[in-house]
Amino acid sequence: IPAVDERGRLLRRGLRLEYVTITYNVGEAVLSLLAGALAGSIALVAFGFDSVIEVAAATFVAWRLRSEANARHLDHTATERRAHLAVGVTFVVLGAYILLSSARALAVGERPEESLLGIGVAIASLLTMPTLAVAKVRVARRLGSEALEADAMETFVCAYLSAALLVGLGLNALFGYWWADPMGALLMAPFVFYQRTTRSGSGGKGTDYPPENAWTSSTRSPSFRGRARIPSTYMCSLT
Repeated sequence: IPAVDERGRLLRRGLRLEYVTITYNVGEAVLSLLAGALAGSIALVAFGFDSVIEVAAATFVAWRLRSEANARHLDHTATERRAHLAVGVTFVVLGAYILLSSARALAVGERPEESLLGIGVAIASLLTMPTLAVAKVRVARRLGSEALEADAMETFVCAYLSAALLVGLGLNALFGYWWADPMGALLMAPFVFYQRTTRSGSGGKGTDYPPENAWTSSTRSPSFRGRARIPSTYMCSLT
């Protein structure tokens, strides 16, 4: 990737962030699904499935960034739109899975075992994901990429999910509150669907997207007005 201008550097940084996301979430998915299967924890399984979806979303965005990096002279509005739509679909799949699996666990009274491995995974994710998400937002806003910023929002979702997971696993391990595990997973679903709903109007080609000739500019990033809602806890990190 050429490093002769600011946009080229931002594209390289965005790609590095997506590669870190993919690598981390592959490991997280394996450990979460393993811990969930051993403990019978629907929340851990849901969290592992979320990691798989995050890998898919990051792969779509990496493809979008790589497409521009390899052909800087072309208009990449259509690629941006397709990647943004793909990330939106992952929100829907994740929310549906969490809602159905958690409701089923509560209905049949599945009682998970405690999982120290799952608690460790949740703590690691809670410490890692906010920093990664903030870094993505910074790059996305300078590039004018809704796809990358939507992926950053999904990374923020992962931080929220890890907090809910940690609470559920902790209550189950300390007090035997088996229902805290599926309930913690169930509380994840509304937030996921909310984020998808707030972004549903950005799928078309309009003012939320940069003008087509902006992709060929090597001196400035395209203007960008459509922005993800970021938890206020992390807003101070963006200033």
